[in-house]
Amino acid sequence: MRASKNSNELRVMSEMHISGAEGIYEDSEISKVVKEYIKRALSHSRGKPGKIVLTIEEIKQMPKKISILPVTTLQCDYPDEAREIIYQKLLNIGISKKALDNAFRVLSSAKTMRGASLMDIKSGKRTEPDRERGIRVSRLGIEKSADKKLSLILSKSKINITTVKEALILASKATSCPDIVAEVCISDDPDYTTGYIASKKFGYLRIPNIKKQGEMHGGRVFFIKEDANIEKIINYLEKTPALVSNP
Repeated sequence: MRASKNSNELRVMSEMHISGAEGIYEDSEISKVVKEYIKRALSHSRGKPGKIVLTIEEIKQMPKKISILPVTTLQCDYPDEAREIIYQKLLNIGISKKALDNAFRVLSSAKTMRGASLMDIKSGKRTEPDRERGIRVSRLGIEKSADKKLSLILSKSKINITTVKEALILASKATSCPDIVAEVCISDDPDYTTGYIASKKFGYLRIPNIKKQGEMHGGRVFFIKEDANIEKIINYLEKTPALVSNP
């Protein structure tokens, strides 16, 4: 599901992203999920959409089984502290300061990307073919038994909400790609101020107060290895179906 509305900012007609969601479901679940997605699009804090696009596609390829990343919520009281945490954690796993500086330019831009950016961990160069569209992580979901177990785990920390669960599933698929070293994400939802960084090396780290309440900017950056095959990364993120099979 993709929801958007027209924006006349800077006298240029463009589409502003409002809401998005997707998953892998059985045939019997489709009607219920469609209603939930439409309700979400119509009640989002970014505003009422002018267009809602729903796509239902049969997946014929057997989904890859992946594991969910372990979740930790860090103590953080303000955005500057969040940035310090992110720099410390990601510098320690080999991502350059230049790449981190460039990533924050993307994440703090007033023009929110529709998808994610791919960034070289050393040069900081953006490598996605279309900078406006970005890269979309697609064809992902979670098995029912794993979903129940994950809900119990998240409930213990009082974070068993759709926003956390969907972001965790997405990050788990993305970081299961061999050429992706880490991810940093800030929600473009003005009412949601908890972001995260994710990596196979340290799991999924939730960072409260990553931005100020009411700020509309946000985005997602994947840090990729030097000389990575960009075409293979995009094919994995966008086309290869993946299901979380164990929490």
